Amino acid sequence: MTLEIGSIDKIVTAIGKARILILGDIMLDEYLFGKVERISPEAPVPVVEITATKLLLGGAANVAANIKALGDEPLLVGAVGVDEASIKLCQLLKQKNISSAYLINDKTRQTTIKTRIIANSQQVVRADREDRHNLQGDIQQQLLKRFSTIIENVNAVIISDYGKGVITPEVLEEVINVCKNKGIYVAIDPKDTNFHRYHDVSLITPNHHEAGFAYGRRIINEQDLYAVGRGLLEKLNAEAILITRGAEGMSLFKKGEAPTHIPTFARQVFDVTGAGDAVIAVFVAAVCAGANLVEAAVISNAGAGYTVGMIGTSTVTIEALKTELGHSVKNGKLMAAFSNDK
Repeated sequence: MTLEIGSIDKIVTAIGKARILILGDIMLDEYLFGKVERISPEAPVPVVEITATKLLLGGAANVAANIKALGDEPLLVGAVGVDEASIKLCQLLKQKNISSAYLINDKTRQTTIKTRIIANSQQVVRADREDRHNLQGDIQQQLLKRFSTIIENVNAVIISDYGKGVITPEVLEEVINVCKNKGIYVAIDPKDTNFHRYHDVSLITPNHHEAGFAYGRRIINEQDLYAVGRGLLEKLNAEAILITRGAEGMSLFKKGEAPTHIPTFARQVFDVTGAGDAVIAVFVAAVCAGANLVEAAVISNAGAGYTVGMIGTSTVTIEALKTELGHSVKNGKLMAAFSNDK
């Protein structure tokens, strides 16, 4: 089946008028770039000679950066430590014109830093510095107060759950209930520890490993995929489940409809870091711009294709989306954009 590229282009062009609240685990991504020319005499490991370093926004902050790059207004809510990393993170947010006014400083935790060493365009190792305990008492209440002060004026909410302690059961329940009562679109990038709590939301975007684990059935073939997708829809009473499948693209499951399968846009895969952030950011931005779920999935798939072709967390722009979508256009139609299976 095909989609008219004209209708997709109109949606992409319309992106940039929404206010989107992003709630979740905020991180700092550190990259150390270098080259390997020898093995250490101390242990059988490569010696990486560092030639460059880079700091980028990670986790929920990367989702906010993607929303900003698309032209929408991100409202970032989360918790960071009282440390040098939080200062650097706020500096990065300021550089991208993203407000840090809704962040909570938690003295009991350090700001999460993920350090990746890249040698010859390949990730050699990742080192994490973090505290993963749940938000406690007053800090949790401050977070919910920040959320409640801005929820009245947003078009959608994205919950970016990396399992670092910000998305507690209490926070999740309160946020979902508020969004449900106010009719606000709410999408979740999930973590397996909270999966059974993602009830009554608009969209959940697990990868195939997370979806299979949550449902208790490993996805090996199409039959498993259908069982997991439909099963999670019913179990969680979600409006839609978008299962990302790496090289196999994406599969969208909606209530009462056949699943929709979207082939990958990626031509080269250098780094999958941040791909999930781009998917949910682009999908929600497209929905806010008037896209139906299939259109939003196709557009977000193009965003993922762009992201994995870059090294490190990267943001998707409108221009990048149009370029990626353009690679699959023939005679004004987006060829092989999706297929429905019953």
